[in-house]
Amino acid sequence: MFLARLNTTCQKFYNYKLDHLVSHSSNPIMRLTIAALSLVSLLVAHVDAKLTITSGKVAINAAHGTTVRTENLNPPKKPKTLVLGQDEGLRLTFTVHDDEKDVDVQPHQTFLRFWDEKTEEEGIVPIKVAKDGKAKFTLNLRKPPVGLPPTSDHPLNVTLLLGSYTYTSNSFPLFDISLPPSGTPPPHPEESQYAPQPEIFHTFRAEQKHPFKVVSLIFAALAVTPWAILLALLSNLPISMKPDSRTAPFIGLLTAVEGLLLWYWVDLKIYQVLAYGAVLGLVTAAAGKRALSAL
Repeated sequence: MFLARLNTTCQKFYNYKLDHLVSHSSNPIMRLTIAALSLVSLLVAHVDAKLTITSGKVAINAAHGTTVRTENLNPPKKPKTLVLGQDEGLRLTFTVHDDEKDVDVQPHQTFLRFWDEKTEEEGIVPIKVAKDGKAKFTLNLRKPPVGLPPTSDHPLNVTLLLGSYTYTSNSFPLFDISLPPSGTPPPHPEESQYAPQPEIFHTFRAEQKHPFKVVSLIFAALAVTPWAILLALLSNLPISMKPDSRTAPFIGLLTAVEGLLLWYWVDLKIYQVLAYGAVLGLVTAAAGKRALSAL
């Protein structure tokens, strides 16, 4: 829309006695402005032009070189569906033409689009166009182009796409062609790595089973028995075991160490036991040294 308005404005300005303004204007800036607007007008008009094709022809050749079928192309009118056998070849020729200037031109980009309406498979194949606008494309199923999509029992729609920096892009529906259905492609060597994998089921360790309470009490009694025997024998020693201000702290700290081990068995983590035990061990060692000096 902007280009069309700019083109109309420039054309009106050009028609308003442009030659008179250029020849009689004494201001060089005005002259330069008029010349620039004239150039823009010509460029915009050139961009608005569309490319067409002429001398379009498609032929199907047998394996021994004879022509089986030939059709002239007049887009958008399509011929009857072409049928290409496995041993046959297709030859497409056409010329890109600028109707406005009546010259053959070379577009910047030219493609053939193959489209299967049934499977929605699409393929794009580039075509080389000579400077004189003439183009040729051959299709051999023994060596099909990389851009040819997988085929089915449904015909492919073939469309010509033209793109250019100096012309408006255009497309031309050429014909429909029926190709032999594609075979099953061989599996990719790494296909199994990207295929859906079996579901992973995590196996967690079963919960710890506690022994019966009777068994726990028996082993607890066995653990306490040495302490009971020790206390019973202390009364027969020839020394006085009455706690005083020096030995009482040591006995209390030893009891605290045993309590820490019991707490670890019930609830604490190993790093907690190490932290508490380090502090408690230092205090117990100091109290033990003091208790030994009192004997």
